Amino acid sequence: MTIEQLNEASAEDAAAALTRCCGATAWVRAMLAARPFENPAALHAAADACAGRLGEADWLEAFSHHPRIGDVSSLRARFANTAAWAGGEQAGAATAGDDVLAALATGNREYEERFGFLFIVCATGRGAGEMLALLRERLPNDRAQELRTAAAQQLQITHLRLDKLLSENGRES
Repeated sequence: MTIEQLNEASAEDAAAALTRCCGATAWVRAMLAARPFENPAALHAAADACAGRLGEADWLEAFSHHPRIGDVSSLRARFANTAAWAGGEQAGAATAGDDVLAALATGNREYEERFGFLFIVCATGRGAGEMLALLRERLPNDRAQELRTAAAQQLQITHLRLDKLLSENGRES
């Protein structure tokens, strides 16, 4: 999809495309209102500005659109519309050994029990061991700090996915 196609798309089609980048309804609505975007840099600037207005409930909604790190079956079943992107983002987990995947599953449960939301990390370019180390490093955070950290990670993912959206060059998504 090009910037022009995003600008000219119906609200419904543009919302569907943007939701693949960030699942927060408030962010998607704000991005729709920010159209038209002059260029990719303006799109990214708008993404930051719209994210800056999100509250806790919005971030939690965005997090709910992600599979658990290392949960390959979840990628396939629940997240079909972003599975290809998330699968590429989590390629490091896909090649992990069973011991690391088991530790990630345990860590994910501990994290969710502690914070009440999914562990969010921008997994692109990271191996499973590194993601496990980050999960363990973040577990001692207080909830407010962790929500800020997870939101910053979500925004990194959003920017990567906006780039992926624009690189689709008009192909069906």
